[in-house]
This record gives sequence, structure tokens and C-alpha cells, in this order.
Amino acid sequence: MKTIETSITGHKVVSREEWLKERVALLEREKAHTRERDEISRQRRELPWVRVEKEYVFEGLEGKVTLAELFDGRSQLVIYHFMFGPDWQEGCPSCSFVSDHIDGALAHLAARDVTMVMVSRAPLAKIEAFKKRMGWQFKWVSSYGSDFNPDFRVSFTKEETAQGKVNYNYTTQEFPSEEAPGISVFHKDADGDVFHTYSTYGRGTEPLVGTYMILDMVPKGRDEDQLRFTMEWVRHHDRYGTDEFADANKPYWPTMASPS
Repeated sequence: MKTIETSITGHKVVSREEWLKERVALLEREKAHTRERDEISRQRRELPWVRVEKEYVFEGLEGKVTLAELFDGRSQLVIYHFMFGPDWQEGCPSCSFVSDHIDGALAHLAARDVTMVMVSRAPLAKIEAFKKRMGWQFKWVSSYGSDFNPDFRVSFTKEETAQGKVNYNYTTQEFPSEEAPGISVFHKDADGDVFHTYSTYGRGTEPLVGTYMILDMVPKGRDEDQLRFTMEWVRHHDRYGTDEFADANKPYWPTMASPS
């Protein structure tokens, strides 16, 4: 792994008074950004819904479970589309990075009528083994053999990827893997009908990553500009300091990426 530089040289240094003046000016921009984020969140909640007509069935520890059953007695469901293909030996390192932030939030989400579940195409046995290795407690089910992943545009056929571009994040674009990350949100009404309310992909999943929010406040930031792709530095949390991957071909990485 690349050696991390430990110092920053040549940065502007000023008096406390001048620093305070510039800090207050930035604060106004931060407040405007917060207000804009609140407005976007309001508009997100006002998006129209789509009734889910198809019967999606997943495999969980309790056996077969439907999309409606994943709500677990609540009216709101958040699904994280975790990149873990059927033939992979381990889950995507970047999705694992995201998922390291989830367990602590589950009780708080439940208090606000929200259930959160991970979904991947990998068979349940692989999911459970990897989940145990990572020490996670959240619910994680397999969509293997169902239309769920392709319907929500987070899995692509070999024929699709062979064309060079796939339909992802509401556009046709190049994508380096047959699996993709995303978040999908659903509501279940009193009659048991399920509605798709929202999905986001790519950097739209970043609000789940508290580590990035902290890095955005430190002097070096995310420090990703010199990497071949933004998350090239990320490892499974039990693999930092190594370049160990269970999948030699790293199916979750762009082909130009290198662990060095």
C-alpha cells in the first residue's frame, strides 16, 4: 500500500483574528449549504411513488422472505444494494466501507419507523460467512435468482457489460462491474401495499459514510486526487496494511486500478 505522507507544507498561516474572519465567511456558505440540503430533502420526500406489483422473494436465515416482509413491522424500508456477485468470494471493499457505518444506526432508525436491510445476489451461505468475518449484525438477504437487482439497475448481464455501457444512475454509462451500489427506499401502507419511493446510486450513497464526512473536515480531506479511482485506498477493515483480496481478479474494481 502507498505510504501516507504525514505533513502538509506551504499552507497559509495567519493570526487568530484573520482566521476568525475567514471562518465566519465560510460559515455563511455552510449554513446556505445546510438549508439547500434541507430543501432537497423536502423535495425528495414529495416525489411521487410507484406501486411495487412484482412479488420479490429473497433468501434469509429464516427462509424465503418477501419484500413486504422485510419491513419487519415498520412502514419504511431502506435497502442498501451491496455489491457481492454470486461467483465472488467476498463482498466489495467499498460497500464494506459503507456497511461499517450501519450497525450503530439500526436502533435509531427503528425508533423512527425505519428498517434497513442489505441485499446482494451472492448466495446466502457466502453472505453469512462474509458477514461473520466482518462482525456485522444487520439483516442481509440474498436476491439470487430473482429480478430484484436487475429491476433496480444494480446488476447487469454479461451481454450488457459486453456492450461497454450499462443503464446505471439514470443514464447509460461505462461501469466496471456486473454489480453496482445503490440505495432504494420503500413504503408499506396499512393495507400491506408496497411502494418504491426513491433510489440513489454512485455518490448518492455517500451520506451513509460517516468516515468521509470526518475526512472532509481535516486538512488533507479525502486525499484521493492521485488515486486511479476514488476508493482505491479502501480495504476491508481486517485487511488494512495488506493487499490481500479473496478474489484475484477484483471484480469490484475498475480494470486500471492497482493495489500498489
